[in-house]
Amino acid sequence: MENWKRNIILFLSSQTISLFGSSLVQYAIMWYITLTTESGLMMTLYIVCGFIPTFLLSPVAGVWADRYNRKRLIIMADGMIAIATFILAIVFLLGYKEIWLLFVMAAIRAVGAGIQSPAVGAILPQIVPSDKLTQVNGINGTLQAVMMFVAPMASAALLTMATLEAIFFIDVITAAIAILTLLLFFKIPVHVKAAAEQTTSYLADFKQGLTYIQQHPYLKSFFLFFAVFFVLMAPASFLTPLQVTRTFGDDVWRLTAIEIAFSIGMMAGGAIIASWGGFRNKVHTMAFASLIMAVCTFALGIAPFFWLYLAFMGAFGIAVPLFNTPTTVMIQERVDESYLGRIFGIFSMISTSMMPIGMLIFGPIADVIAIEWLLIGTGALMVVMSLLLSRNKQLLEMGKPLQSTSI
Repeated sequence: MENWKRNIILFLSSQTISLFGSSLVQYAIMWYITLTTESGLMMTLYIVCGFIPTFLLSPVAGVWADRYNRKRLIIMADGMIAIATFILAIVFLLGYKEIWLLFVMAAIRAVGAGIQSPAVGAILPQIVPSDKLTQVNGINGTLQAVMMFVAPMASAALLTMATLEAIFFIDVITAAIAILTLLLFFKIPVHVKAAAEQTTSYLADFKQGLTYIQQHPYLKSFFLFFAVFFVLMAPASFLTPLQVTRTFGDDVWRLTAIEIAFSIGMMAGGAIIASWGGFRNKVHTMAFASLIMAVCTFALGIAPFFWLYLAFMGAFGIAVPLFNTPTTVMIQERVDESYLGRIFGIFSMISTSMMPIGMLIFGPIADVIAIEWLLIGTGALMVVMSLLLSRNKQLLEMGKPLQSTSI
């Protein structure tokens, strides 16, 4: 992998720049809808429009990531979002500011994310040596956490000084910079499957991906664990702002504080996993991190003071990169390169859909049962899931260092 450091710096830089612009627009639209409509229904529609397309497209996008040039797919997705954002900015400047246009934009952005996610996950092993994947994924996680920390504040500041259309144009500019960086400077050979003549249909390729999972039982255990664990994470992910409002007070600074605590935790966690690398067995790192998240979820349900609540929220944030990074690296290391896109597509579908499904379960219950009890209950179940993960022999075998075992 000649010049891999140059390539990864260019790639991560382009993705971070693009993510910053996208995050600015995401928060700006969310707040614009909130301030304009003051409607929970409108916000729900916006959230649904933002995840349904990704969920539906991910399996197909996974096939594309294996069949076609992954670099071009990433550029195409960024370009599609940038063009749609530019058109929306022009329409808004002309005075046509209907809310439904923002729902359409959310759906288009979700389509772009659905195309990008499997391609980005699958392209990293092409440009990064296997022994550096944990470090690079950890750095990538830290950069994303920084964007999560900076983007809300930057978006809020921009909304006080500029119009929504101006923020749209910033996103177009950041996307253009990211696209030009990949086009002009990022050189990477096409992976083997994409370079070969395609002799099978899309459906056949997708079925081959499912067959690959059937032939590798550790993947079935892996996906099952994540599906259940993400459902259980829903109360901690979505209901904590409501809990804070009900329990500690409806001050805006409190809601801001929990977001900041979580983001700072994620930045710290990304730096820790990038420098430490985790335990020798990646499943041990995943189980350790999931146990921290489980304990923090339980603790959020019993914390008597707000400052202690913030401490547990920060610890939860630290655990997220410790959990996500070895998860991603294990897929990148263990799955055949020709199937990486499809496996990441299915993984993206699970990660996109399970927490919203969890909200369909726990959201209505939160109006009947105190959120504290939901956090205590799901936290306890997450502890059980973490212990089961740490004892899964198939996953433990796959979590070993590459030189210690075979695929």
